[in-house]
Amino acid sequence: MQSISCQAGPEFHSGFQKRVLAAVPMAAIFVATLALAAEPRVPYVPTPQDVVERMLEVAKVGPSDYLIDLGSGDGRIVITAAKKYGTRGFGVDLNPERIRESTENARQAGVADKVAFYQRNLFETDLSQASVITMYLLPRVNVELRPKLLQLAPGTRLVSHDFDMGDWKPDAHVTVDAKEKYGAVGGKSDVYFWIVPAQVAGTWQWQATVGGKPQQYDLRLQQTYQSVSGSVWVGGRETKVLAGRLRGADIRFHFTADVNGSPVKHEFSGKVEGETIVGAATLAGPRIQGKLEWTARRLARAPAAASGGASN
Repeated sequence: MQSISCQAGPEFHSGFQKRVLAAVPMAAIFVATLALAAEPRVPYVPTPQDVVERMLEVAKVGPSDYLIDLGSGDGRIVITAAKKYGTRGFGVDLNPERIRESTENARQAGVADKVAFYQRNLFETDLSQASVITMYLLPRVNVELRPKLLQLAPGTRLVSHDFDMGDWKPDAHVTVDAKEKYGAVGGKSDVYFWIVPAQVAGTWQWQATVGGKPQQYDLRLQQTYQSVSGSVWVGGRETKVLAGRLRGADIRFHFTADVNGSPVKHEFSGKVEGETIVGAATLAGPRIQGKLEWTARRLARAPAAASGGASN
């Protein structure tokens, strides 16, 4: 957990401090309590190296990625990514001592040409060039960052050590045995992973020739993070969209609608490209079987909801 510009709130004491109390001898607890009382910001607690390794594995970091670490501490996440995978990137931290330390660590690791470290407020940092963002922050800081993260390019990968994003459920969650945690006492660490979804809420329309006849499809989608729901009108009849899911810019959903007098299951997969979705549809019914290309265009966007950019 790195030094950032926020006060240590109740979730810090109920999360981090309780774990310390459960794992550290009484003498160490006394020293830690004095340190907490004297430090008004979130204290610097480095991510254990084995957790760093797992975070990078979960995000599938590679040489073509650009990684930004929010609250970068001694720089170990950015430096490990550069040294092991050839990844470029930078870290931000408010503490100038940490910046000096991480810059020297990068030099010693031989990756100073690939990484940099800046004394910045993470809320004021431009994240637009990142393909991967890592963090070890408090839960309320994650939630405050959430609207900004949801505006990043679809497909941007986010990895958090120990703390989630509130009601934005992760795409993956793993538990790691961390030998270095709690001053080498050891413990469990949670790694949470999200892929920033495309924004698809709104009204979409397309046409397709099914069973030799042209059909118009009018689709209205609602979105809560990576989950998608809604309704589609085919031949003037409404049916529900099922199993709607986003993974970055990739979208999938299906529905069954009457076409030319018989039920036809439609399974759609495609890629969101701004106001267009391009993909394929598989059709299956008593009299209709086949696969066709599919291009939908958005006629109107739904307004962003207060839940951090998701629309309902």
